[in-house]
Amino acid sequence: MRRKDRDRLKLLDAVRKRHITQVQAGKELGVSPRWVREVLRRMRARGDGAVVHGLRGKRSNRRLPEAMKARAVKLFAQHKQARQWHDYGPTLAAEELAAEHGVQVGKETLRKWLLEAGLWKARRARVEQVHMWRRRRARWGELLQWDTSTHDWLEGRGERLYLIAMLDDATSQATARFVDHDSTEENLGMLGRYGKANGRPLAVYTDKASLFQTAPKAVHQRQAPAEQPTQIGRALKELDIEWIAAHSPQAKGRVERFFGTAQDRLVKGLRKVGASSREQANRYLEQVYLPLWKRRFAREAEQAGDAHRALDRRLDLDSVLSRVETRTVAQNYTVGWAGATYQIQRSDIGGGMRGQQVEIEQRLDQTLWMRWKQRRLQLQPCAAENKPSYQAAWTPPRAAQKADAVERQRRRQQQRARYNEACQRVPDRPLWQAARS
Repeated sequence: MRRKDRDRLKLLDAVRKRHITQVQAGKELGVSPRWVREVLRRMRARGDGAVVHGLRGKRSNRRLPEAMKARAVKLFAQHKQARQWHDYGPTLAAEELAAEHGVQVGKETLRKWLLEAGLWKARRARVEQVHMWRRRRARWGELLQWDTSTHDWLEGRGERLYLIAMLDDATSQATARFVDHDSTEENLGMLGRYGKANGRPLAVYTDKASLFQTAPKAVHQRQAPAEQPTQIGRALKELDIEWIAAHSPQAKGRVERFFGTAQDRLVKGLRKVGASSREQANRYLEQVYLPLWKRRFAREAEQAGDAHRALDRRLDLDSVLSRVETRTVAQNYTVGWAGATYQIQRSDIGGGMRGQQVEIEQRLDQTLWMRWKQRRLQLQPCAAENKPSYQAAWTPPRAAQKADAVERQRRRQQQRARYNEACQRVPDRPLWQAARS
């Protein structure tokens, strides 16, 4: 008999002795007065042992059969030996057993079976640094956590990829894509893909990487601009999306946990289908993993409704999601970009263009456009000309032409010897006559 049973027995004994009422005993035990009377009736029939549950010490009727236990352990051992489940934990292994082999078993039950079979080792939970919990946003689209993960996603089967992810703070719904580089263009493309599918969120939450924040330049000068945004920062401002910087990785913990789960489950899924290229990885990501994430880990928002704002029809999204830099229009209505020359089309030439500073856009499709008085003018590359080279032939510098001290001394001695020989051949006559001859 346990201590809890002894306490109940003492309380029921006080009821039998009429020290307390059945209503008071029911309140202390957390049961109804009717159940108190039923227990008292059982105690009169069976004695004090009636307070002990009748199924204690007996085999549970819901216990899984031994054949299922043996099959689950055998399948796990076979897959582990074949280097397919060598890094699977009980949670993921239970899901795979149910999906592939029809063995429905709970993760904790499977964990106990694997511990008994010696196929899993219990691990002590790590004590991590405690951070203040931040309440989720109330509606879908209020805050979007945005980050990139660098990992060996293909495990050496192909090129190294980067995973860019956007996670909604209220619902944990994820939008992700594999890219070749963690560059401004790839992140702008991801922002455009999300905006076309869902609209403009109210705010984005990122780290302080150089893609989102730059150090102020020439702050000691009075002419220095107050804000010096990056290309992504400029695009967010034009889209009226607030940018919030996280001061630590733990601050954007939801997207970090998304990457932690992906580095476990997504890597194993890509291994299972044998993905070896970016196209195959994105196909598995969009068709299998993201729907799985939405079913398993997404949740309902605290408040109904959508906080996303629709894209304005007058907004040129391709113009916003581009690399914008300042250039000066030359006298022949051309601008330079990346070592090449681009021509303004004759039909787009307007008064006052020459010598003016304009903004040049390099869009994601690598076309070049110019912003001029609320207009977008497409530029055409000029044909390369074979100009004659007026550069003189290369001559070594003077330092290379000078001889060293020994060579100079030898030359002086030779010149003095030639001069003495010439003087000896001069006939015996006045010097002024010899000079004239």
